[in-house]
Amino acid sequence: MSDDRSVLLVLHDVSPASWADYRDFVHEVDALGSIAITWLVVPNFHKRHALEQDPGFCQMLEQRLNRGDELVLHGYYHCDDQPSPRTPRDYFMRRVYTWEGEFYKLTAAQARTRLEAGIELFQRFGWPLHGFVAPAWLMSQGCREALRHLPLDYTSDARHFYRLADFQALPAPGIVWSAGTAWRRSLSKVIGDFREMRLKQAATLRLGLHPVDMRHDFSRRYWLQLLQRLLEDGRQPMTKFGWLQTQGFCLPDASSLASATGCKLSQSSAAPSNSVPFSGVKASGS
Repeated sequence: MSDDRSVLLVLHDVSPASWADYRDFVHEVDALGSIAITWLVVPNFHKRHALEQDPGFCQMLEQRLNRGDELVLHGYYHCDDQPSPRTPRDYFMRRVYTWEGEFYKLTAAQARTRLEAGIELFQRFGWPLHGFVAPAWLMSQGCREALRHLPLDYTSDARHFYRLADFQALPAPGIVWSAGTAWRRSLSKVIGDFREMRLKQAATLRLGLHPVDMRHDFSRRYWLQLLQRLLEDGRQPMTKFGWLQTQGFCLPDASSLASATGCKLSQSSAAPSNSVPFSGVKASGS
């Protein structure tokens, strides 16, 4: 039975460094039929894996676009390279919850520099760009302010989409795992099963996958089997932007700007400076 409910399959932390993790899973998804995928692309993952240095990977992304997939800007470096945390709250958010909240402490100027560099990179490749997702879904007030002035249609956190530039919220629940250890995978399975049942009638359901999920048979099988169940239950596979369009949520003027190669940026959009050393990674982030 087909209905208006959708499923959004979203691959986080996409870069040359993670393609080996995702490759076989993507082939399995493709074998199910025409399943749209949203790829959250990091321009220079951890300052070590620049897209421009891997033409084969970029060609693969181009082929995915031709299949109807969507590419989303997902930070720029996907690492927290700001000064060490000074408060208990900052320590928890930046060292316990994640080490990868790149946009959590950025000023508006810092955030805009990285966002514009990412936009310019997409333009050079000729890739349409509608959305931005901050690593670990963490955005500073400065990041939010910068997003209000850039040609993007939407951003999101773990529970909502936000239309740009007014940040109007649209509920979009999802399922995500923490798959780094066996006990986390077991707990994630329990929570995932509960949310699948609870959200059965939700208009859309986001599946947020991470590279670490692909490194364990238990979590990898879960995602494939969950996707199959949702499709059999009548959910339609869509990209993020595709679903937002069906909701009348995105402004056409903004989307046309995001797709154009003539977007006017306020300053040089060359890759941001690497003057602050990378501080290391603990959690998978997203």
